[in-house]
Amino acid sequence: MPYLTEFFKLVSDETRLRIVVLLAQEDLYVCQICGILNLSQPKVSKHLSKLRDLNYVVDRRKEKFILYSLNLKDEVIKNLIQDIVVHIEQYPVLCEDRKQMKDKELFLSQCRTKLPE
Repeated sequence: MPYLTEFFKLVSDETRLRIVVLLAQEDLYVCQICGILNLSQPKVSKHLSKLRDLNYVVDRRKEKFILYSLNLKDEVIKNLIQDIVVHIEQYPVLCEDRKQMKDKELFLSQCRTKLPE
């Protein structure tokens, strides 16, 4: 039961819920999440850190970037998030986030130009 209540407390924050739903659709880099959500990198990183600390997301380094993946172990929670994704058109903000995902490569390329070589 603690896993369930902990998860719901965590995703009661809209930004974290949006991140979880994005990552349920595909793995993303931090700068892609920032672009999709139109939020600053420090703000997104703070939310990802909370999700990572509780092991709901995992990260791995790819070159200079960090790729995030959803790491849900509880089948009920996995199914709940997948149901949200399947019915995403019922949630305008999440639906808009999905539309923004089409520009994910642009967001990644913009991040590359900002990084020192």
